[in-house]
Amino acid sequence: MTEAAATGRPAPQPRALPHDDTSEMPDATPPGPSDAGPVLITGASGFLGAALVDVFRNAGFPVRIMVRASSPRTNLVWNDVETVEADMRDRAGVAAALEGQRYLIHAAADYRLWAPDPEDIVRTNRDGTLILMEEALRAGLERVVYTSSVATIKPHDDGTPADETRPLTPGTAIGAYKRSKVVAERVVEEMAARNGLPVVIVNPSTPIGPRDVKPTPTGRIILEAALGRMPAFVDTGLNLAHVDDVAAGHLAALRRGRTGERYILGGENVLLSQMLADIAGMVGRKAPTVKLPRAAVYPIAYISEQMARLTGKAPFATIDGIRMSRYRMFFSDAKARAELGYTARPYREGLSDALAWFRQSGALR
Repeated sequence: MTEAAATGRPAPQPRALPHDDTSEMPDATPPGPSDAGPVLITGASGFLGAALVDVFRNAGFPVRIMVRASSPRTNLVWNDVETVEADMRDRAGVAAALEGQRYLIHAAADYRLWAPDPEDIVRTNRDGTLILMEEALRAGLERVVYTSSVATIKPHDDGTPADETRPLTPGTAIGAYKRSKVVAERVVEEMAARNGLPVVIVNPSTPIGPRDVKPTPTGRIILEAALGRMPAFVDTGLNLAHVDDVAAGHLAALRRGRTGERYILGGENVLLSQMLADIAGMVGRKAPTVKLPRAAVYPIAYISEQMARLTGKAPFATIDGIRMSRYRMFFSDAKARAELGYTARPYREGLSDALAWFRQSGALR
């Protein structure tokens, strides 16, 4: 229950923003120059963040990005984008980055499923989000889009696609990453209800596609499968969406989203076995056919985590990841399609673009 519902006070109303010219809504009008105002995008060096910069630049927004000094620069290829170095837990740096901005897209997050100190993931995502939202209020921004995750939504036991009406609690979230996104999302919702933060929350599913520099956990699966290093699989499933469609969904949320609401930005619900078969077909390999019982994978994950403690490299398999795989992470983006005009291309295009990018980067030979 939101604070607005608990106290009887009316929820803050959304501020009007224009619709873009691709909308099917009858009153849609293209945004004018004054509507595409300055926007700060956090996490721009990352996979989704880089796609967000492209989407907003192409829509005519003057873009400023906030990245850490230690962030990789591979994706920072724009000549017309202002860069500010700051950590999202550095309040003074955040305040300086927000100065003169009209909008904020907060996509930065610690996306690890494992860390030597799991609570570090929680602290980063919770505290960084709180500081950004507080400073956005102080700066008087017109609209904020907060990038949450479907990790905050409870999947159905039977694989039925879940929607925004099934929020997880911190106590029911599996692993530090999911817990961190749940508590950060609650921070944002409470500030919308209590402080009038003009925020729209988006919950991307699993993005795939180009510019996955680290790569993400799903990107690692794509790459390892393409290299022939995944001869078996467990019975699970994912909702997969092209990263560029997810980024476009953020722009739609800025323009059409209702304040305080959550919108799943998803794609196709796909079994892991089907995903691996599609990858194999694209690279000319034989699809894996061995389905492992989940219990057989736990020792592999345990050893992988212990090796990570020694090497400092992220483990390929994690115990939390195996626990999550008990559920088919299937979701419905019907609300975003109906209210935002969100669309997503076939997920195989995302696989194809991811493989092409891994080839171009030299990771896939």
